[in-house]
Amino acid sequence: MDHDPLRWAKSYPYQIPARSYVLAEGGYQELPEGGPLPDLCGRQPVLACGSNQSPERLARKLAGFIDGPVPVIRARVTGFDAVYSAHFSTSGSIPATLHQAPGATASLFVNWLTPAQQRRLHETEAVGRNYDFGRLDGIQVRMDGGGVLTHAFAYVGRHGCLISDDAPVALAAVPATGRRWPALTEEQVLALARDRLAPGRPLDDFIRETISEEKTRLARTDTLKSDGRPFSYGGFTPIAV
Repeated sequence: MDHDPLRWAKSYPYQIPARSYVLAEGGYQELPEGGPLPDLCGRQPVLACGSNQSPERLARKLAGFIDGPVPVIRARVTGFDAVYSAHFSTSGSIPATLHQAPGATASLFVNWLTPAQQRRLHETEAVGRNYDFGRLDGIQVRMDGGGVLTHAFAYVGRHGCLISDDAPVALAAVPATGRRWPALTEEQVLALARDRLAPGRPLDDFIRETISEEKTRLARTDTLKSDGRPFSYGGFTPIAV
């Protein structure tokens, strides 16, 4: 994708494959449906619910740190969903976070990372400012190709999730069954935020201001997070990084 700031902001969470894949220098390769899993030894499973599912975005974040192939395995995650966080990123988008969703099963991906790759992602995820990193226990993550995880790691938004009409807002780009909340595209959720924060402002102008004016971006985040719903899953243990 060409890096036009407006298009980039509206395109979150970017292109997400329909199948598991392996990321390597120079691109990625989707794995055959129903095929065996690649070697996962020495790697840590980290749930991805937003742009870390996208090979394009993951490659940008791990540039220079892809020390061997990175398995990215599609999985069905019970009782959780990908929703919008109550904050704006520096790129002008409203990014994703994980949230409990009773009765729902979301189709997410698990990034299997080496220690060096994990350290690099910590740097890109604004840990301690926008996200906490930690371990999820007592979960059910059914991976394509076999295997069920009962624990994994995740980045969880510190600002809570975006609320509209007293409900979280799910990512339309992420398939889910049993979802009870509205699901919007990135452009739709940006328009929703614009209607709340700057009614009548042209959407492109609203996005440009969010990107270029730090004080404006932080003030808009403060308003969104004022009623953000916190992540309160009891099986989540934050880890200092």
